[in-house]
Amino acid sequence: MTLGANRDCKPGPARRRTVLAVLLLALVAGCSDRPALIPVSGKVLIDGQPLKTGNIKFVPEGARASWGKLDQNGGFTLSCYERQDGAVPGTHRVQVSAQEVLSGAKAKWHAPRKYADFRTSDLTVTITEPTDDLTINLTWDGGKPFIE
Repeated sequence: MTLGANRDCKPGPARRRTVLAVLLLALVAGCSDRPALIPVSGKVLIDGQPLKTGNIKFVPEGARASWGKLDQNGGFTLSCYERQDGAVPGTHRVQVSAQEVLSGAKAKWHAPRKYADFRTSDLTVTITEPTDDLTINLTWDGGKPFIE
């Protein structure tokens, strides 16, 4: 009797189904580690007017952050793992980054720089239920858009 590769030995349909089932189970099991998310959308205002450009980020303690892009009306919808799936429940520190790159070295700031970092923005929001009308209020506090 000789040992070696048998060229006629191919996996049968039952083996292929088993391998596929194991792969699908692993995929589903990996997704189950995700926390429950709550749909969140709203708008960002600066001195009462829509902030028409930028990004918003919600940063919870010990969980994955959510983010959204601002539209022309200051509107946003948060995404965490997938497009517009929301944010984890709890208290979030918020950052709003609103700068427009004008050239390689110049940018126009549409909101004060302090809001571009959740550690300095002084903005917090607690998410406990779905919302589509959350308003984040920013202020220039006497300042105005500037180029840097």
